[in-house]
Amino acid sequence: MVNRRGSSRLGCLIPLLILAVAAYIAIDFGEAYFRYYQFKDAMGQEARFATTKTDDQITSRLAALADTLQLPPGAELISIQRSPTVITISSDYDEVIKLPLKKEQVLHFHPMAASRL
Repeated sequence: MVNRRGSSRLGCLIPLLILAVAAYIAIDFGEAYFRYYQFKDAMGQEARFATTKTDDQITSRLAALADTLQLPPGAELISIQRSPTVITISSDYDEVIKLPLKKEQVLHFHPMAASRL
């Protein structure tokens, strides 16, 4: 048996453990931002085709999408503002990410899309 100086059986375990914890936390943050971008993209699509839809139709479609994406309460409260040349669609919600050691991180999202009519 060869004696190797400086080697240990736990040498690689600690960095791997740190990497696993970081990946576990990053997944929750990544999912929250991915849902935000999906919702914002849908708002942009609704804004681009707003000339053929009423505000109630746009609101109901986006509220259904918020439910499908399992966004937190408040995301389905859609604000639509029309002027003669521009439509702006927005929402406002907070998403809570649970961290280790019973801690929480609150992420505030304000998706908004605007388009010319």
